[in-house]
Amino acid sequence: MWCVAAVVHPRDRDRVVLATVVFAVLFSQLLLYPGIATLVETLGADATTSPFAETPLDASMWFLVAEFAAYVAFVGVWGAVSDVTGKRTPFIIAGAVAGAAGYGLLAFVPAIGTIPFEGVLLLRVFQGAMTIGALSLTMTMLMDLGGGHGRNMGAAGIAIGLGAALGAPVGGQLTEIDPIAPLVAATALLLCVGALVTVVEDRSPTHRRSARALLEGVRRRPTLSIPYAFGFVDRMTAGFFALVGTLYFQETFGLGAGTTGLLLACFFAPFALLQYPMGALSDRVGRTIPIVVGSLCYGAGILAVGAAPTVALAAIAMVAIGVLGALVSPTTMALVTDIADESERGLAMAGFNLAGSLGFLGG
Repeated sequence: MWCVAAVVHPRDRDRVVLATVVFAVLFSQLLLYPGIATLVETLGADATTSPFAETPLDASMWFLVAEFAAYVAFVGVWGAVSDVTGKRTPFIIAGAVAGAAGYGLLAFVPAIGTIPFEGVLLLRVFQGAMTIGALSLTMTMLMDLGGGHGRNMGAAGIAIGLGAALGAPVGGQLTEIDPIAPLVAATALLLCVGALVTVVEDRSPTHRRSARALLEGVRRRPTLSIPYAFGFVDRMTAGFFALVGTLYFQETFGLGAGTTGLLLACFFAPFALLQYPMGALSDRVGRTIPIVVGSLCYGAGILAVGAAPTVALAAIAMVAIGVLGALVSPTTMALVTDIADESERGLAMAGFNLAGSLGFLGG
């Protein structure tokens, strides 16, 4: 009797590992969101001592803005350094370990008790600046992977979607146990990221380029602005539904928190789960049709959500735009890979993540 063992291609294994790393980074980020008002209070936000904490909403907003501002400021630095040196893995490890240290230091703030809220925000900036390096360069390693750019970016997309969808509810449960628990969990997850990425082969181009040549090369590719624009709009609508959409559905239909969560899941579930097959589809049919058709229908779907007179019709429209978002999102990331020179992928993906971060803040 003959036994035939299934052989897993190293590229497929690495795709799964890298997607897991992306998931872990996004998951750790979203752990903090549900209990953020309680968290900033525990970290010392006090209206009498800090102009950034006049209200719980102000303190929560500045805590989030500090991280995203660090993303915007440092994502390009990580990408450029990676491209100039021709290495990804060491910088992902450094970003993950330093990001874990940032989360860990924040977790120790209540025990220290003497750090002003401005100091907490500076720690948050440091944590964000380090974490974005691990995230963006892991996505760049997926760009370096063969086997179809759409397939690879679909793997990144499903990891991002699932990390965002699962991180918040788990973070809410952890906050019920202890407001600091999400920080502790995020610390542990990023340390695991630093270890996990070491099992993946670093396929970045080995030839080095000067920073000047790198920037000039990206500047000569103005077509990168196309996927950047789509990435901005894609993340902006995701941010809109995650934050403003909650209030809209509750005020318009009188929904409770539980039903609102289910309605939002109608968007986020297909948006996350269909990214990989949609990315693979774009490898077969090209990028133009999914982006053009998907974007036009996506806009119409958002209008349909606003016009829906009942919860049932709103849910159907949310499912539709979730599917269409999954069609557009990995295709635009794959288009970045198609356009960018292999020696400029770190900076090119940094630009895409920069546009996405600005879009999420705008949403």
